[in-house]
Amino acid sequence: MNYLRTAILLAGLTALFMVVGFVIGGRGGMMIAFLVAAAMNLFSYWNADKLVLRMYGAREVDERTAPDLVRMVRDLAARAELPMPKVYLIDNPQPNAFATGRNPQNAAVAATTGLLRMLNRDEIAGVMAHELAHVKHHDTLTMTITATIAGAISMLANFGLFFGGGNRENNGSPFGMIGTILMVFLAPLAAMVVQMAISRSREYVADRTGAEICGQPLALASALAKISGAAHQVQNYEAEANPATAHMFIINPLSGARMDNLFSTHPATENRIAALQDLARRMGAAGSGSFMPRTAPSGPWGGNARRGGRGPWG
Repeated sequence: MNYLRTAILLAGLTALFMVVGFVIGGRGGMMIAFLVAAAMNLFSYWNADKLVLRMYGAREVDERTAPDLVRMVRDLAARAELPMPKVYLIDNPQPNAFATGRNPQNAAVAATTGLLRMLNRDEIAGVMAHELAHVKHHDTLTMTITATIAGAISMLANFGLFFGGGNRENNGSPFGMIGTILMVFLAPLAAMVVQMAISRSREYVADRTGAEICGQPLALASALAKISGAAHQVQNYEAEANPATAHMFIINPLSGARMDNLFSTHPATENRIAALQDLARRMGAAGSGSFMPRTAPSGPWGGNARRGGRGPWG
């Protein structure tokens, strides 16, 4: 089902890519857009994960450079009956994380140094389990390809603003400058609508599966509260520069400034926390009553991951 969903998504984004090409350059532009989209689909399947990791300056770590984090991910992957993914660290003060890769055999999980600094061990385990849940459900292929194609649609639309438009004799477009300007606004918005359609429900599923993997729904709920609170205060400059990747993170990394709300692909954090509280009660977890998130770093590794520094997390 996930592969069918991915195929439908790719077809829709390819069609949208062709529409933008048609508005900018007529039939010739549509054919060029189709060829570019086909090449991008192929490239994205094999390389989009590496591209996204490179966007965020992620560095791969191992048991020598980040022993506690890598061992935690290995233990969680074993519980989830998954192959061991590659583990990456992103030198960024905003607490957040994402997973990528075309399948569980080629998966990677990435966490920011801010996440390791702010959260305690149980909360970090909950976040990593959530990301492994995406890997388990094959969400990462859809998420990564969507980020690549949706970003390309936005780039193509903006390209049309500067080099398209004009008159029909100049560029073959039957719509001229008015159509081009409309596409600059409508194409990225349409791409985000597709992203939102695939993102909201999968976060609830990943929360539930991640809580089952780590065995502590309330630790994941606490992590979501901390990350959500910090995401609006600590800017993620790489995410702001690449907003089409926002849906990949466990919490939307965008600050909400300018047009960021168009990229709000996540359910309300309060609703996710409520669902995890309900799951905790059904699982008979300790402390399944009212949830009061802690705001101060806690746990033995609460303050070890300094920006630019090293600690047991790398």
